[in-house]
Amino acid sequence: MCVVTDEPVVEIWTDGACKGNPGPGGWGALLRANGHEKELFGGEAVTTNNRMELRAVIEALRTLNTPCRVHLHVDSQYVMNGITKWIAGWKRNGWRTASKAPVKNEDLWRELDAEVARHDVHWVWVRGHAGDEGNERADALANRGVDSVR
Repeated sequence: MCVVTDEPVVEIWTDGACKGNPGPGGWGALLRANGHEKELFGGEAVTTNNRMELRAVIEALRTLNTPCRVHLHVDSQYVMNGITKWIAGWKRNGWRTASKAPVKNEDLWRELDAEVARHDVHWVWVRGHAGDEGNERADALANRGVDSVR
């Protein structure tokens, strides 16, 4: 979709949804760049909300076929703190938390870490269900993902 030096910033909004936790879940992402938009969504029959939040970001970044400058909007404190604060320690501790417990969703954190390494990502936290148009659209896409597996 872009090269870091040649294209404008790609704006991405992501969200996850789960009906029951665990239960059927979905993820959604809205990507905007250079006057174009792309919507993505998917789901899993049995999952958790946190897994869907992570999957939304992974799939959005995976869609970018060249390195990009990205402003990534998330409403998940779990994703935001995990990627900006906790992941360095998890990796240093062999994917263990400070209390020596295994990191939950390690498989997805590893995938996300690899995708983030490909891009110049600026993380933006937004309050969910508070009128942010991109977040509202990502939420609707995540719910379409849930519906796709029901």
